[in-house]
Amino acid sequence: MRILVTSDTHNNHYNLRRAVLAHPDAALIFHLGDGADDMDDIHIEFPNRRFIQVKGNNDWGSMLPLEGEVALEGIKIFYTHGHKYNVKYGLYDLIAQARSRHAQIALFGHTHIPYTEYEDGLYLMNPGSLCASDGSYGILDLTPQGIVMNIINI
Repeated sequence: MRILVTSDTHNNHYNLRRAVLAHPDAALIFHLGDGADDMDDIHIEFPNRRFIQVKGNNDWGSMLPLEGEVALEGIKIFYTHGHKYNVKYGLYDLIAQARSRHAQIALFGHTHIPYTEYEDGLYLMNPGSLCASDGSYGILDLTPQGIVMNIINI
């Protein structure tokens, strides 16, 4: 299963659309906050695609949740924007929350800095930000052989 992971579009609908169009094989698209309005447009443009999203610290007035979890292909994924877990100052709180939920993958945004890591049974991914012309997003592949994470630059 291929998953497109996006975050922090901050009104750059164009880059978000480019990422979605580049991966028609993505079974699911995550948006990890700070772009709820951008996702409203994408939902309309791609009504047959599956989306999961959370509220970021700049999604004022949004009724989206701050975090969530989902099981896909037998793998539990914890996802959040990251500001609630102070990810700009370290990942300890995020990792502790993911582990308390027995997640194998933790997805987060907020820092605008792309990041992937594997730490003692937990995969971490921050796709970066799609708000600038040199933005980035993530691809997460769940395969029978294992989990593969990649960061793609626009």
